[in-house]
Amino acid sequence: MARGRQAASQWLVLVALLCFGAVGFALFAQYRLDMLPCPWCTLQRLIFLVIGVLALLAAAVRGLRKPLAGLGLLLSLAGVASALWQHFYAAASASCNLTLADKILDKLGLFELAPSVFAPMASCADAAVNLLGVPFAFWSLALFALCGLIWVQTLRRV
Repeated sequence: MARGRQAASQWLVLVALLCFGAVGFALFAQYRLDMLPCPWCTLQRLIFLVIGVLALLAAAVRGLRKPLAGLGLLLSLAGVASALWQHFYAAASASCNLTLADKILDKLGLFELAPSVFAPMASCADAAVNLLGVPFAFWSLALFALCGLIWVQTLRRV
């Protein structure tokens, strides 16, 4: 039983590393590869950061693992939804100003708090770029889905 808990903690630490790594890569792509983010891109950054923090907390505090896993799963699903929305709807629109993503980030004060991370710098259509032939939003979607699967496994083992 203790071995299963240790494995669960290791998977949760992996989730955190992947999420923080995704945001780090997004910033690298923004500042070194000139892939400017749209509002949906920056909202996904926020979701990745929150999932990463939740994963570290769940790995460290076993008593909170179940509620944190539930919240992490919901956020992973929200990330999947935001990536799908970004690719199939927002990227096809001429303007993505004042979308739900903008409103969430603005209400949280993240544009002012950390503009280099959360300020959108492109329209959704302009930000619709590929990385290795795959739309950037789909890379994000895949990582959100992987996180969601790990959260499901965590819920099953708690």
